This record gives sequence, C-alpha cells and structure tokens, in this order.
Amino acid sequence: MEAVVFDMDGVIFDTEKLILKSWENVGNQFHIRNTKETCQKCFGTTNDVSREIFKVEYGQDFPYDEYKEHVRKLFNQYLKENGMPLKEGVKEILQYLKENGYKIGLASSTRTQIVKEELEMAGIKQWFDIVLGGDLLKNSKPEPDIYLKACENLGIEAKNAYAIEDSYNGIRSAFRAGMKPIMVVDLLPPTEEMSEKTVAIKKNLFEVINLLENSKKAKQIVQK
Repeated sequence: MEAVVFDMDGVIFDTEKLILKSWENVGNQFHIRNTKETCQKCFGTTNDVSREIFKVEYGQDFPYDEYKEHVRKLFNQYLKENGMPLKEGVKEILQYLKENGYKIGLASSTRTQIVKEELEMAGIKQWFDIVLGGDLLKNSKPEPDIYLKACENLGIEAKNAYAIEDSYNGIRSAFRAGMKPIMVVDLLPPTEEMSEKTVAIKKNLFEVINLLENSKKAKQIVQK
C-alpha cells in the first residue's frame, strides 16, 4: 500500500460529539425534536446535503442556515476556549506514516477553507500531502468522487490506498472508489454492512498503526 487518506471529523478531530451536542443544545433552545438522530444522518456529508436532510425531516421551510449559525457559534466558542480536540493516536500515526514512506491525504466533506484552518489550528497541516474539502466536488460522500480525486492528486491508484473513516457514508464512499477502507469507531456503531465494506474495524488510531505494522512485517516475510 502506498497511501493513507483520512476523513477529518471523528477521525482526526474529536469534533462530531461537539457538533452533536451543539445541535442538541440548539434543538432544546428552539424546541426542535430529534436533532441528535437527524444530525447523525448528516455525518460524512456536505453542508448542502445536511441542509436537505434537515428539510426532509422538518419541512422545506425549516430555517436550517439560521439554526446552523447558532450551532457554529457554540462550536467555535468551545474551540476558542479549549482548542481543537485531537483524537488519540493522531500525531503518532502521522509520524508512523511519514517514517514508512506513505503518502498522506485528507478528504473531508467540510469546506476546504475550514479544513485547512482547523488543521493549522491543531498544528498538523504540514503532515498532509494533499487536502480536499467537500466544496471542491459536486457529489458528496457516499459518492466516491472525493476519494477518487484524492488518489488522483496523490498520483496513486485507489486500490493501493487505505481510507480511514468513522461514518457509514465515508466508508461507502471509499469502498465505491476501490480503496481499502478502515473504520475507526466514533459515534456510529459498526454494522454488518460496514464489516463487509472494510478491511478492518478498529477502536482507535493506535490499533490502525498495529494493523499497518503487522501488514508490513507479513509482506517482508513473503518477500524473503
């Protein structure tokens, strides 16, 4: 394998819990039902797709952008006070990948500008060879477009790259692109579909490092 392409929210940053909590707070404030369940349907999608999911749930006149602004303010206030919450093992796996010659990409449904700003804020942007946001492509995850573009920009074939994801839509996207998806569990539990579409399901990024190291050792044994 030549490359690893990461999703961002829920994989690099422990932000999906924060997003979910912010939507729950806004839902309670404005008496919006089932915001947790609706928000979970949006994991791995772009803002435009999320808007449509909310409108299907609450009606076409639902003022999504107005409520999303309240969510954004709560989210940004947390970041201002606490900084970007990194998932455990992020710096360790990035170091491991660089030391072992992997190309490293990031393919997020979040807008590119926000992705870059958050990576800069966390001090890890320099580790990534390419960074793609969901605004750069027409079709959102679960369509394969963003992962196909990531592999193209890295100069590799999709079959020679891992994709590390936490959402169902992200796994579907990487699978359809022909990559080797690895699910690192965050808020969404593994399902039978996820087991079928992934090469592994892991609890955290440290377990992914172990997977990659064992795969490297197995390859070395075969080559002897």
